[in-house]
Amino acid sequence: MKHKEDLAKGWLLKGDSDLANAKLTVSGAGPYDTACFHAQQAAEKYLKALLAFHGSEIPRTHDLEELQLLCIEFIPHVGFRNLALEELSDYAVSVRYDFEFWPDVKTSEEAVEMAEKVRLFVLAGMGA
Repeated sequence: MKHKEDLAKGWLLKGDSDLANAKLTVSGAGPYDTACFHAQQAAEKYLKALLAFHGSEIPRTHDLEELQLLCIEFIPHVGFRNLALEELSDYAVSVRYDFEFWPDVKTSEEAVEMAEKVRLFVLAGMGA
């Protein structure tokens, strides 16, 4: 079995891959729904990296708010607690199944910015 640090590193690397994809898509002509999806996936993987790093159970969920609540004990910073992740959380499903969801570049940029904030808080929670 892998050590918790190895699992955390794997989650971080996968999150960074999703974030890079989201940034690349946002910097071009889209498709911006894909950028939103990858931003959500990045944030999810970063939160799961933090849980892995601290040896916590990692739930099978795409719900960023649920993951955020589990991570608060490791990131007690009020800024983390106040991150509004509900919209970003919704991108895990809405971009795949809502045929009327076509975000603009501004929406996808905001999704990427939120994923970047999550990454910074998670790294701080891991002592990096």
